[in-house]
Amino acid sequence: MTVLFECTYQGRRHIGLGLPRDGEPLRLVPLGDRNLADLLLAGDDPAESEAVTVPAGEVTLRPPLLPDHPGGALVGGFMQTHNVKVDADTPTQPNWFLKGLGDVLKLPGQDLRAPVGSVALTEEAEVVLVYVTDAAGRPRYAGYTFGNDLTDIGRFRRHRGHLSYAKFCDAAVAPWLFLGEPPRHVTGHVTIERDGESCWRGEFTTGTKALHYGLDAIMSELFSYDALSVPGRVHYVYLGADRSSFHDGFRIADRDRVTLDFASHGVTLSNTVRCEGP
Repeated sequence: MTVLFECTYQGRRHIGLGLPRDGEPLRLVPLGDRNLADLLLAGDDPAESEAVTVPAGEVTLRPPLLPDHPGGALVGGFMQTHNVKVDADTPTQPNWFLKGLGDVLKLPGQDLRAPVGSVALTEEAEVVLVYVTDAAGRPRYAGYTFGNDLTDIGRFRRHRGHLSYAKFCDAAVAPWLFLGEPPRHVTGHVTIERDGESCWRGEFTTGTKALHYGLDAIMSELFSYDALSVPGRVHYVYLGADRSSFHDGFRIADRDRVTLDFASHGVTLSNTVRCEGP
């Protein structure tokens, strides 16, 4: 499986090759005036240039394919997509929500912002699909990564019409872009720490095999709307989650640290939740 990432090194954009291990040097290829999203759409090999090896501490990672301007990206996703959440009222097309523009994406180590009046926050460990809209206005699949769709599930449970408000929290995303078909089976665990002590831990299962819906069908329906087909726009689509800490009676609080270990794919996201006002 090919894995790419983007970063800044010595003030210049580079492409990283492979899934790095903690503390190991990174193998980078200078981007120059090229755009990684354009290279992937064209089917070019972004690794064809000469690579350099640098210490990991000297680079700044970026969300995969994130445009320079936040307005060039839309972050959204589907809710109640997993088989464990299906009931008699399950619609033929899952509800889609908008989390925001590209600036709501936070890398591991960065804070996840949530409204100070949140009712009940929960983590959601998810597969994230990345699409790049080509010059003809066709969103084209580029690859996948992993994320945490922080959600005020308490507000949604209190009023089902408030899904849009419930989703207006930041989203964690891994910087690694996996090239290839979305994963069928993903497993891992969540650890939540409060005041430096572990206070909740649970397992999760996700991936296309866990979905109630056919992925091609729901993506085709979503991208049938012209409003989402602006050339050059990058879409980050969160595919929904398995059961979370909320379903176990737990509530995430301000300053809790949430760590998602996608163990099956060697990816870890760890972020501190901050409840803030405007």
